[in-house]
Order: sequence, then C-alpha cells, then structure tokens
Amino acid sequence: MSTSGGATPGPVDLWSAFKRAHEAVRARVIADTADAAGLSEPDLTILVSLSKAGGSLRQSELAASLGWDRTRVSHQLTRMSKRDLIARERSGGVTVTLTETGHRTVAAVHPGLEAAVRRHFTGKLTAQETETLDALLRRL
Repeated sequence: MSTSGGATPGPVDLWSAFKRAHEAVRARVIADTADAAGLSEPDLTILVSLSKAGGSLRQSELAASLGWDRTRVSHQLTRMSKRDLIARERSGGVTVTLTETGHRTVAAVHPGLEAAVRRHFTGKLTAQETETLDALLRRL
C-alpha cells in the first residue's frame, strides 16, 4: 500500500506498476514486430537470443537464459525446426543453431524490433533513466 499522501509507492504498488508496464510494452513491441513478421513471441525470443549468442547455444544454456523449463524450450524448438528457423545437433548435449532461414528472419525483423523498442520503451526515457533502469534490472 502507498504511504499517506501517495508520495512514496509501497512494494505492492511498485510491483503492480512494473507488471502493467511490462505487459503494455511487451504487447506493443510484439504486435509491431513478431506479429508483423509472422512469428510468435517465443519464436522471436529464441531467434534474438541465438543471434545475440553468435548463432548457436547449447539447448540447456538457451533454456536457462530465457528462464524457461526444458520441456517448453524443446517443444518450441521442434516447431521452429519444422519451419527451418533452427537446427538441433546432438553431441554430448544438444546444440541449437540458427539456419540460414533463421539468420535471414532475425536480420529482417531486427530493425523493426529495435524501432518498436525505442517507440514503446526506451524512447520514453531519458538517458539517465535508461542507465538507472539498466542497473536496477541487472541487480534483479
């Protein structure tokens, strides 16, 4: 609850505001990018994660970096593999790699993703607010 006068938000108020902001920004960014490219939000999330990692990751590392359970990742990768966005190779574990189609897809969607993130998120913040938010999110 807020303190008297509402000047300082309480923990639940902050959590609620964070959840609302996250959902609003997430929905707008996904609508502008993933939906427009014919991708699901999980498709986009995995494609961007693999791209940032240089094109491949061990499946267990991918799951851990996303905070997803192994079953969810496995089912999503199966769907993406059927569309030739990723390939999986077993050798002492499973390595997930972007295919040529996956590389082209993430390259095509990236400019729109960056623009949507700016439009709906970072563009609404000052440079100092962005730095502060970055520090806070890394701490969490």
